[in-house]
Amino acid sequence: MGDIYGVQPFDGVRNPGFRSSTSHTIWLTYKTAANDWQPKVAICESAAEAAVAIEVLLSPDIHDVSFQPLTVKFEIDGKSREYTHDLLMTFKSGRRSLVFVRNGESLSRPKTWREISAIREATPPTAANDLVVIDADDYSRQRRENLFRMHEMVQQTDQEADDLTLFAAENLSTLWQIKDIFPHVALPQRRVFRACLRLIARKKLTANMDNVILETSCVQVAA
Repeated sequence: MGDIYGVQPFDGVRNPGFRSSTSHTIWLTYKTAANDWQPKVAICESAAEAAVAIEVLLSPDIHDVSFQPLTVKFEIDGKSREYTHDLLMTFKSGRRSLVFVRNGESLSRPKTWREISAIREATPPTAANDLVVIDADDYSRQRRENLFRMHEMVQQTDQEADDLTLFAAENLSTLWQIKDIFPHVALPQRRVFRACLRLIARKKLTANMDNVILETSCVQVAA
């Protein structure tokens, strides 16, 4: 893919955006404070990796996220290997964490943990403060779908709808489902639903992320 007008290009050390019969490559654009909130291209090797990245991007503590940021060489079982880290999270505090995403079956194998240990050893201490291992199986298909939709909605700023929707939810004694909020906000239902997705993303409202969030989904105001 060539340059996209108004969008910063992908800058990872390795481009995983090739055709594959076994992996599900995800392309997306994202914004962070480090990019002055300008859209930038990201490429992930799986839907789970993309979901992890989006959940990180939705966190208010994040300053930047880098995709495919660093390749290291290591040796295991007498063989030389290369590994490119999935993600690098940079927090507002300055802390930097590399992210290793792998499915549960792989993480159940001792060999995988030997690889992780070797990767940690091979990664320069200046690259990050730590390496976080994430089980891709924790991201169900429904959770991934919700995160993708929330990320899309967060890109569409609508502060009026967010404020009115949260105010209605906080003052509704009979709140049970998202649709209960609709009659109490003088805005089109579509705007209110999108505001609910943004509020869940920002943890102002809570819902079961392992069920696709619909108008009939149960929702609560976060404590």
